[in-house]
Amino acid sequence: MNIMIDSAVAMPDVQSSVDTRHIAIERVGVRGVRHPMLIAAAQGPSLPTVGNWELTVSLPAHEKGTHMSRFVALLEQHRQTPMTPALFCDMAVSMLVLLNSDKGDIAASFPYFMTKVAPVSGVASLMDYEIKWTARAQVAPFAAAGLAGSPDVKAVGQTEFELSVLVPVTSLCPCSKAISQYGAHNQRSHITVNAVFADPALVDIDTLIRGIEQQASCELWGLLKRGDEKYVTERAYENPKFVEDLVRDVAVQLQNVAGVQRFRVEAENFESIHNHSAYAVVEG
Repeated sequence: MNIMIDSAVAMPDVQSSVDTRHIAIERVGVRGVRHPMLIAAAQGPSLPTVGNWELTVSLPAHEKGTHMSRFVALLEQHRQTPMTPALFCDMAVSMLVLLNSDKGDIAASFPYFMTKVAPVSGVASLMDYEIKWTARAQVAPFAAAGLAGSPDVKAVGQTEFELSVLVPVTSLCPCSKAISQYGAHNQRSHITVNAVFADPALVDIDTLIRGIEQQASCELWGLLKRGDEKYVTERAYENPKFVEDLVRDVAVQLQNVAGVQRFRVEAENFESIHNHSAYAVVEG
């Protein structure tokens, strides 16, 4: 004889029990979750990528644990949604409602590709960049409890959106150019920008990346012909930049980007004549 047991009745919900230590937890959740995501494009089809996700919420002192499975369920729910920074923030608020929490963060790191056209030959190729989106959400405690299951969470949610992008470029040393007869040493450089936006709808990733690239000695392309190689070599030589120049020039450019509340610019030059890097940071 087969005996069917209702698992919801037979299995105790331990994580929903009361904790007697009276210590609140700032952030609890899941991290290192690799999950597909779609990035909405300004024009054309959405861009498929794979995100490395971290989802966390605050936990009150009286609750023993959070519902870990609900984080992954939230990812599944949004897997087919072409994501924008604004929708990403809405997703963070939805997470608070789903987890019955009043504060939490969602972060996703992913490769982002742009089509670039070589400067002389005009040949097109993809260039990849490392992107990270972070949404820090907060709702009134009564809202998280009272709107569970409600699709309309925008009115009670407050979110902060942060964009991080790593842009690889070329830099050429002004000092080396000034003291050498035959050339100057150059190197690959990484410019990392973290920018917090007042309104996620104002975020334009492609324009931001292009603005950062324009501050370097020369930008990079995935595919170059010989005429292009001549151009980028001479362009870098005519436009030497110290690591200090990189962070300052990018900072000036960010001051003119609509919606940026604060930013941090880092530049690292992987020196070609030293076994160490040159590094600089500007915050604004």
